[in-house]
Amino acid sequence: MLERRYETIFQLYPYARSADQDAGAPVRHPVVIAGGGPIGMAMALDLGLQGVPVVVLDDHDGVGLGSRAICFAKRTLEICDRLGCGDPMVEKGVVWNVGKVFRDTKQIYDFNLLPEDGHLRPAFINLQQPHFEKFIIERIRTAQADGAPITLRGCNRITQVDADDAGVTLTVDTPEGPYRVCADWLIACDGARSAVRDMMGLGFDGRVFEDNFLIADVKMTADFPTERWFWFDPPFNRGQSALLHKQPDDIWRIDFQLGWDIDRAKELDPARIRARVDAMLGGDVDYALEWTSIYTFQCCSMERYRHGRVFFAGDSAHQVSPFGARGCNGGMQDVDNLAWKLALVIAGDADPGLLDSYQVERKFAAEENILNSSRATDFLTPKTEMSRVFRDAVLDLVEHASFARPLVNSGRLSVPATYHAGAFVADAAPMLPAAVRPGAPMVDAPMAGGGWLLQQFGGGFAVLAINCKGDDVAVNAITAKTLCITAADDDIAARYLGDAPAAVYLIRPDQHVAARWTAFDAAAIAEAITQILRGADG
Repeated sequence: MLERRYETIFQLYPYARSADQDAGAPVRHPVVIAGGGPIGMAMALDLGLQGVPVVVLDDHDGVGLGSRAICFAKRTLEICDRLGCGDPMVEKGVVWNVGKVFRDTKQIYDFNLLPEDGHLRPAFINLQQPHFEKFIIERIRTAQADGAPITLRGCNRITQVDADDAGVTLTVDTPEGPYRVCADWLIACDGARSAVRDMMGLGFDGRVFEDNFLIADVKMTADFPTERWFWFDPPFNRGQSALLHKQPDDIWRIDFQLGWDIDRAKELDPARIRARVDAMLGGDVDYALEWTSIYTFQCCSMERYRHGRVFFAGDSAHQVSPFGARGCNGGMQDVDNLAWKLALVIAGDADPGLLDSYQVERKFAAEENILNSSRATDFLTPKTEMSRVFRDAVLDLVEHASFARPLVNSGRLSVPATYHAGAFVADAAPMLPAAVRPGAPMVDAPMAGGGWLLQQFGGGFAVLAINCKGDDVAVNAITAKTLCITAADDDIAARYLGDAPAAVYLIRPDQHVAARWTAFDAAAIAEAITQILRGADG
């Protein structure tokens, strides 16, 4: 019998006995999601908004202690906008675009992650993960009230997984004992220590980084700007690095690099943590320790993210270091990628082969994230003397030589992947801007009549026709709505036309470009949609 041995700060889905526990035989559901963290809840919300009945099984009953992930990228906010929960996140979060890099006490350069105007969302917000999860679950509650078929079951721990070609049978433990439930599809969103992955005997291979970092979330009133500050070899943490971020409610995240061979119990002594914070902030600063933790990390990935009727998403599929904010942001892009494909297959509107493109696209994105994350960690903690010489030479040059700045790697920050293969078709208009080629996410821009371009898309296939006319395009049960706009010398023209007089873009439900042309051709658009629905690899 499941015992409740954890502490939550938001008890959002307390245990309640379900009808499945009293059924004579295991009840079957279209989709079951394992894990109620941000990725599992976002997946449930995305599927539920598309009318797919989904059950979330989580061994907790709400959001746990600790700020954990705090940096949420522009693309994640755009996904949350599509799901209807972006506004409260931005309203609560701390908005930032600028980062500064210091060596010792001297600033050596700064950078702006969103240097151009004309975007609804900033490059990043800082928001404690418990609040991020809470806003998603509050949106689920409003969706449920509107009829979305989403069921949340707290204190329901999966203890056995039996999967075959027909579906998945789960054994679930609860405070009132175990029961069994069946699913057509199971999505494992149960984190880096995924119980589903372990029960299925699947690997999680990668590299463990021999270093430790201390997180200290402190509550204080300070007039530091809302920027990302990163130090190499600061006087308060000699030979190591440090990071400072502002969070909502006067909470500041401080990361101290500690090195590999440490006494963890000693480093977690509150007096020792306070000594570190005092050395950084000054002994006269009044603050309170809100949450502390020491973490190590690894960059790992499963070989495949789909195993028959079981999918893996978020940290259960891949894990990266926290430098670059690629973990939760990458998981949200997994949600964005899988939900619409699975919904179409369940509805019978797409061939099951479409689901294989989830593996193709998100594996590519994960490998890109792991590469950038590993490079950042190697730059922070050189493993050889030559690597250290290179790192120090770069830092010597960067203040006065702009060419060296791209070589500084304090964590390449999260950007969405542009897919090189998957559920899109060959580029029919390579003269259009490369940033919005097939496989790339759409780029936001202000609309001439008010509002924002990305607000016009999401939830289904759509067509963007710029400086040309066209009608909606129907393919069986799917209708791609066409938005016709005239672009003068504005942001849309610059970002989507380049030097071309007109352009037509087929947009996927996840706001990635599926195909493009320089003139409206209904037959070509219909064929592109058909090819994607058949699961053809672009």
